[in-house]
Amino acid sequence: MSFRPALAGAATAAAALFLLAAPAAPATADPSESVTVDPTGRVDADGTVTLSGTYRCSGNTGPVFVSSSVGQDSSDIRHGIGGTRAVCDGVKHRWENTGRTSPDTLTPGAARVEAVVMELRPDGILILPVVHADKERDITLKKG
Repeated sequence: MSFRPALAGAATAAAALFLLAAPAAPATADPSESVTVDPTGRVDADGTVTLSGTYRCSGNTGPVFVSSSVGQDSSDIRHGIGGTRAVCDGVKHRWENTGRTSPDTLTPGAARVEAVVMELRPDGILILPVVHADKERDITLKKG
C-alpha cells in the first residue's frame, strides 16, 4: 500500500471527525430578535432593485449582516439583493439593500422577498452561520 493514499484517507477521516464534533448552530432564533420587509420595493429601468425593512438582534460574537433576495412569478429563482452590516444591540434599526440584476429580469409588480439576519460566528477555525431572524413576504415592486 502506498503511503500517499493512506495519508489522504487518514486526513479525510480526521476532517470528518472534526466536523462531526463541531457544535451545530442554534435551530431557532431568539423570539426578541426580528426582521421585517417593507410592503414595497423599487426596481429601476437599469435593473437596480432596492428593498428595505427593520431588524432587531442581540448577542453576537461575530459580524452580522441583513441579506435579502427577491423573486417574481412562480419561479424558484431568487436574486440576491445586497447585504447590510447589522448592529446587534437589541434596538430596532432600519436596513436597506440595493443590488442590480439584468434589465427586465425583475419588473414592477408582485414579488416575494426573503430577508435574513445572519451572523458569521467564529468557532475555533470554523466560521458558523447563525440565523438571528428571517422573514418572507409578498411585496410590490414599484418603478423607480
